[in-house]
Amino acid sequence: MAESPIAKRLGAAIRRPGVRLAALSIGAVWIHGYHLGVDDAEIYIPAIKRAADPSLFPFGSEFFMSHAHLSLFPDLVGGSVRLTHLPPDVMIFLWHAIGVFLLLLAAWRLARACFRGDSARWGGVALLAGALSIPVAGTALAIMDPYLTARSLSTPATLFAVACWVSNQRKCALAWLLFTALVHPQMSVYGTVFLGCLSLARRLRPVGSPRPAFALSIPFLWGFGPATGPAREALLSRTYFLLSNWTWYEWLGLFAPLALLWAFSARRLRGTTPVFPLIARTLVPFGLMFTAAGIVLTYTARLENFTRLQPLRSFHLLYLIFFVLLGGLIGEYMLGTSFWRWIALFGPLAAGMWLFQQTAYPFSLHVEWPGVSGGNDWTAAFLWIRGHTPHDAVFALDPNYMAAAGDDQHGFRAVAERSALADNLKDSGAVSLFPQLASRWKQQVMAGDGWQHFQRADFEKLARQYPVTWIVVQRPEPAGLVCPYENRELDVCRIAPGPNPLKEYEK
Repeated sequence: MAESPIAKRLGAAIRRPGVRLAALSIGAVWIHGYHLGVDDAEIYIPAIKRAADPSLFPFGSEFFMSHAHLSLFPDLVGGSVRLTHLPPDVMIFLWHAIGVFLLLLAAWRLARACFRGDSARWGGVALLAGALSIPVAGTALAIMDPYLTARSLSTPATLFAVACWVSNQRKCALAWLLFTALVHPQMSVYGTVFLGCLSLARRLRPVGSPRPAFALSIPFLWGFGPATGPAREALLSRTYFLLSNWTWYEWLGLFAPLALLWAFSARRLRGTTPVFPLIARTLVPFGLMFTAAGIVLTYTARLENFTRLQPLRSFHLLYLIFFVLLGGLIGEYMLGTSFWRWIALFGPLAAGMWLFQQTAYPFSLHVEWPGVSGGNDWTAAFLWIRGHTPHDAVFALDPNYMAAAGDDQHGFRAVAERSALADNLKDSGAVSLFPQLASRWKQQVMAGDGWQHFQRADFEKLARQYPVTWIVVQRPEPAGLVCPYENRELDVCRIAPGPNPLKEYEK
């Protein structure tokens, strides 16, 4: 029976790379999930929302704007909110989805440069899509977060830069690298160094390559002396900064990819182009160089302050490329054109990553669709606050609220869109990179010491110290509070402002 014209058109559309990449992107978002304002997004999302609405966050914005001032990312996403008039949460989700699509498109570009056949190319893209949630050694990073941060755009941009560079499209590579620097300056350093290493490997000298020398100026952002006081406390709270804190499996995650890349580069592999061994053999010294830097910073007491440079974050780029190369070899040697082999490999991988993300956010919807309020009690309370309290309200919460099991790491500022006193978990990350915030952070965190035992008098004392007008407390709430909102776990209560209103405090 002859194939119908509609079936022919459908088959032709499915074979188009753009359609396949879009389908893979949708599948990746479904497998790995999406969550608004969790973990590192608590630093990035408030800056986006302030760019979209400058009236937000009149108090405490320094804990996220210190990062935001160094990047165009908040203005790019916040500007798109103003331009489209879409709700910020909708636009933030769309940018996350766009980031996933761009990453897979960049992986396709790189796979085309490294492999000759479609099975290998799609194997590289599919493996990366299935591995987005995999942690990168001991760096506290995933290949792609299930939430929006500046890395959501810097990651595909860096991979595009590498793909363009090995395809001899130098201007294209430099343009993508410049975009990376504008969005996430730190991650652009690793891409710059890797392109420099590629030039050395190919030409024995970095002719026309981007210069990594500007990265040498980064240490001058901090003093040469060791961190002290609250600044050192915040620095050491990031245990992954110091390689001495790493476990055996984190070291395995460091050296196993390097060993495999060395093996890849040592032999002629079927279906690969000359670009494949060039990249594989360049990644090995690239990774070893940054590993050596991490060891020196960790075990030299005088250089402890520079561990905040996080040289091992270079492995984020290494993992990206490694999974594309590994997936390409699996596609070439194992999968071929057999539909059932592809299902046998990627079906269990997708199911495993889906379950992994379910355990990471057990109290939340797997995909927190914008406008859907079926999340946990914490996000329900935060969303009520967004819709029922003034923009200039200042909140106080338990300084360790993000570690509460039911919260699933959702950040108050990112979801509630209201100012709050500093917390002990995410805001300490800002302090670890910007020590000038240390004393202010420590004072606000200490003001909440013993939060679980606070009574009405303690909250009123807090309101006299800071311009706090509302609090979020776990039930049962202390006696004497006026709480217009409650759910199974939380109460949102008013606090009479003390003699320190917001304007007076800012003076």
